[in-house]
Amino acid sequence: MTPTDLLPCVELEPVGEARACVLWLHGLGADGHDFEPVAPLLGMQPEHGVRFVFPHAPKIPVTINGGMVMPAWYDITGMGPGSKGDEPGVRRSARQLADLIAREVERGIPTERIVLAGFSQGGVIALFQGLRHPERLAGIMALSTYMPVDGELDTERSDANAGIPILQAHGSLDPMVPYEAGIAARDRVQGLGHRVEWHEYPMGHQVCPEELDAIGVWLRGVLPPA
Repeated sequence: MTPTDLLPCVELEPVGEARACVLWLHGLGADGHDFEPVAPLLGMQPEHGVRFVFPHAPKIPVTINGGMVMPAWYDITGMGPGSKGDEPGVRRSARQLADLIAREVERGIPTERIVLAGFSQGGVIALFQGLRHPERLAGIMALSTYMPVDGELDTERSDANAGIPILQAHGSLDPMVPYEAGIAARDRVQGLGHRVEWHEYPMGHQVCPEELDAIGVWLRGVLPPA
């Protein structure tokens, strides 16, 4: 793996040595700068040593938006029950996320100190890879997201991450990713025996201050000072 093979990223380094990492994927049409302003609001202290990495998704045509080319982790044909998910696209992005995990390991961060996080489309990829990653991770944070493809999750899921902490949050008024889709993703993950910390808020397709507070508490729990 060479640097040119990796997705370009925005990176926020901690004060002092990096001893943990949050890989945070944005939603459809956004970029790695989208959640960059959020990191300082999460209450992470220098002793946590957390590096935040915000990858930029590649630009591809998106069917649901009339084929417009935009940053996207996979194509979307629709959000209805009959819509076919772009499994090849999801798997491609999951492999790219796995490459970023490998880079953090090369930089001295053990996988058990790495959190996969994502909003909307980014949350899809965080869940997909996190549940399958062969090495133990610190946690998965999936915000305002869903599971458009299941793949072979029952057989592909990782024994190493069977007990991984998972945080999910969703807006009950979300017009983009319906609340019911978030509930379905939660129930699917719980049905496999995973523990999910679930939060819901009276909001749309966004994050809110109360949610950021909950994220900060959760992150400080799964990435304690090392």
